[in-house]
Amino acid sequence: MKRILLLVLALGGQLGGGVALAQSSQSDWSKIVEAGKKEGKIVVSVPASAELRKDIERIFKQRFGIEAELNAGRAAAIVGKIQQEVKSGVFNFDVHMGGSESMVTGLLAEGILDSFEPALIQPEVKDPKNWWGGHIWVDNAKRFIYSSQAYQTENIWYNTDLVKPEEFRSFSDLLHPKWVGKIGYLDPRTPGSGNSIWSFLWQLRGEAFIRKLAGQKLFLSRDQRVLAESLAKGKVSLVIGLTYYSFLPFIKAGLPVRPLPNPRDEVYVSGGSGHVTIIKGAPHPNAAKVFVNWFLGKEGQETFGKAMGQGTRRFDVDTHWLKEFGVIAAKDSLTPDQYPKLENQSEDRVFKVREPAAELARKILE
Repeated sequence: MKRILLLVLALGGQLGGGVALAQSSQSDWSKIVEAGKKEGKIVVSVPASAELRKDIERIFKQRFGIEAELNAGRAAAIVGKIQQEVKSGVFNFDVHMGGSESMVTGLLAEGILDSFEPALIQPEVKDPKNWWGGHIWVDNAKRFIYSSQAYQTENIWYNTDLVKPEEFRSFSDLLHPKWVGKIGYLDPRTPGSGNSIWSFLWQLRGEAFIRKLAGQKLFLSRDQRVLAESLAKGKVSLVIGLTYYSFLPFIKAGLPVRPLPNPRDEVYVSGGSGHVTIIKGAPHPNAAKVFVNWFLGKEGQETFGKAMGQGTRRFDVDTHWLKEFGVIAAKDSLTPDQYPKLENQSEDRVFKVREPAAELARKILE
């Protein structure tokens, strides 16, 4: 009887300690939220999606009472702005999200990023079991750039009035003479999804293929809206380097744009625009923590995925609907051990593949 009593007391102590720890953790989180409210707002750079901007502004303010000031645009341009401001001693941005290449070459390399891991506070965000592949980082130090997305994507879209999908069985079909002057391309000479697929093709098919592709008289632009509209209006037949969110307004308008399925065995896994960082010297540090934990939580990842058409790594967010738009979440199709072989956004890949491919693009494209 005495042993049973001691066991009950011991278990009660452990349970009580667990409850106390949970209460303490929740109390700490509440203090961070309150401090964030006192800071008044959070300044975040986000991809060039009007729908994402609108949804985040509305939902985040409703959820926490903190104003979200969002700067939407192409990541390379915003990174340049952050760089110039920091050099001038001006700190406006708290959080930056977008593609990995400009983060690695423009923010990480210049020491502009703060350590991100301490900002992972909420249990649903912090626990690696909630994420396909656990916690995945872009940077080698595994501290600064968090990757929330992982998916296979079709980065070639076509005008259904001008192209038959069966005309494309392989990337080699892009070299057919009938497509000369009819291919739009998000400029691969600068960081972004245009360079992402350009570098993938360079690694997969070699320099000779890339030079032939360049010889197709590509319609190059750094403006995603211009390229998407050109395809929707039939000014070009194909566009390479854009994904779902760029075409969303035209899809809703019923215009003839659709993604081309990637040829078999010619796919890579993208992190898309779902990489997130905290800028060193962030003027609203507590609001930044609140935002990061919301964004990486279930609601934040659902909001991002619906607006961007990109596949989260969170297990509790449905991603099967993305298949209609040429996107297959890695968690729905791959095992985590396949990821290192197929990813195209880590620090190593940026410097060993994407940067050399971009340099080649600058040499051969006019």
